[in-house]
Amino acid sequence: MQCFRPLRLCHLGASDNNTKTMFFAIVSQIGIMVSSVVLVLSQKALFKFYTLFFAVLLGVVAVLINYYAISHIDFYSAYYKAALGFRLLPRNGPTLWLGMAVVQLLFGMGYVVLLNIQSVFAALVVLDVMIPLWGLIIELPVDIRQLIAVASGLALALNTAVCLALKLKWFYYSCRYVYLLVRHMYRIYGLQLLVEDTWKRIRFPDVLRVFWLTRMTAQAIILVYVVKVVRHESGEHSYLTWDVFWDLFSNLIISGCDSTLTVLGMSAVISSIAHYLGLSILAFIGSTEEEDKRLGFVAPVLFFILALQTGLSGLDPEERLVRLSRNMCLLLTAILHFIHGMTDPVLMSLSASHVSSFRRHFPVLLVSLCLFVLPVVLSYTLWHRYALNTWLFAVTAFCVELCLKVVVSLTVYGLFMVDGYYNVLWEKLDDYVYCVRSTGNVIEFVFGVIMFGNGAYTMMFEAGSKIRACMMCLHAYFNIYLQAKNGWKTFINRRTAVKKINSLPEVKGGQLRDIEDVCAICYQEFATSARITPCQHYFHALCLRKWLYIQDTCPMCHQKVYIEEEARDRVPFNNNGYVAPGGDLGQFAEPGGAEAAAAAGGPEPENELMEDNDSIEYDEDEWGTENGETPIEEDYINDDTDSNGD
Repeated sequence: MQCFRPLRLCHLGASDNNTKTMFFAIVSQIGIMVSSVVLVLSQKALFKFYTLFFAVLLGVVAVLINYYAISHIDFYSAYYKAALGFRLLPRNGPTLWLGMAVVQLLFGMGYVVLLNIQSVFAALVVLDVMIPLWGLIIELPVDIRQLIAVASGLALALNTAVCLALKLKWFYYSCRYVYLLVRHMYRIYGLQLLVEDTWKRIRFPDVLRVFWLTRMTAQAIILVYVVKVVRHESGEHSYLTWDVFWDLFSNLIISGCDSTLTVLGMSAVISSIAHYLGLSILAFIGSTEEEDKRLGFVAPVLFFILALQTGLSGLDPEERLVRLSRNMCLLLTAILHFIHGMTDPVLMSLSASHVSSFRRHFPVLLVSLCLFVLPVVLSYTLWHRYALNTWLFAVTAFCVELCLKVVVSLTVYGLFMVDGYYNVLWEKLDDYVYCVRSTGNVIEFVFGVIMFGNGAYTMMFEAGSKIRACMMCLHAYFNIYLQAKNGWKTFINRRTAVKKINSLPEVKGGQLRDIEDVCAICYQEFATSARITPCQHYFHALCLRKWLYIQDTCPMCHQKVYIEEEARDRVPFNNNGYVAPGGDLGQFAEPGGAEAAAAAGGPEPENELMEDNDSIEYDEDEWGTENGETPIEEDYINDDTDSNGD
């Protein structure tokens, strides 16, 4: 039987471990449920909840102070020092009693006020908190003092349980209100809006930001004091040299990302910095786009993903500092890419609108120049300090890609500025702009494929993780597949529009001068040539091609732009109905139309529509019913008409 005794003990030990595990699991589940309820409480209910929480906390602290002071403090021989070198407890016994009495009195009064206890019971509660101190004053034996402290704690716990039981009805209705509110918002608005509302209401980024900054400030004060003491003991008078400052900063940064919670706090701080940086750049370049204010959201999300992908919080301190610096370089390149996305629309709008004010152009050009210089400086510095690896290759690729984007934007900007300077229609401008942007997009696509290969190599031979695999899948979808798909769609639409334009007849020379009309799209005169639609309206080839990118109908009468064989032999009209010299109107006139007009005393056909293009009005119902067309609003919405009508 004795040989089975160790087995029984092991079995009992395993049972105790299972019981503890189950207990902690139940406590964790209760904590999660309570936290979920607290997250969606109203402001008034949340204030009441925290009032009860702090009251219970004060009661627990008061009991622990009584028990610790009675059991472990020797009032006559102990000499205590704090971490910073100050005396925590005085050597004089009565002075210590008086100090503890003041502290316990404050805790008891705070407990009574927070729980809103009536006057008679409030006095008893304060007396219960102060009773263990009398055992110290009259120097009772240690066992009796401990018994008094335990009895005082049990009485305070019983009073707390009674007060909380009286609040149980309020807690039940609060939980029911939370349940009904969550169910209503989930059914009406969905889970996403519920999460967003809770996120905004509790201001989770602000809480993380305050936590991280407070933690860093406390650690900085402690480190500075320790350095000061060590330097003073070693006889050195200069406390903060550059090397010491760098060591302090490195230690703070290392401790600022040593856990997932601190990484979230650092992400919140980066969010604030990026947000105000984006607002400053928008104000500097004069942009008012709301979509460009998302830098404060993109930067922290990218930093947190990089931290999870590289396992930042689980690394050794020195390796963590190196990895953090690398992540910061990647984050910097991503922020520069986002800033280029903010400045490029402003640069294009200034060049296309032919704004001549130097004050409007200078800020955008300065930011573009900085976006070109900063990646070059960063790449040059990194290549002179580090050997080639996958991380340095990725940073360099992002920098080269950013420089390429800046060059493409400035080239297109220069083309538009040249077009505005000469004030003459440049029909090849659209082709040049398309070639420049297409070249840039193709090179960016190649860089995307190269970066995918670099990520695959890193995952297979250096540091593979599920997060990195997910990020590679997202990169392959957004930066490779969608970019290739959109580029191919743009190419097909452009080729279709060019094919339609080339199928239309072209008017040049003297016949064009005899028309004496302007393009109905740009309101500019026909300098060299014009294209004629099947409905006999004149347009510049470039203007009509831009129109056909999104519409497959004539800008004047909204008929389908297609060409028939017999239409090539027709005599063209201009946009106002004027017949070119030598043309025959009879083949276009309806039977009896001219005779009816003459009998009614109407004007001659060639003089009846000599009005400007703006005087032509159409009825929306006629547009929707003529030739079985859809209304013009639907035509503008439908982006696929140019590809379907071919």
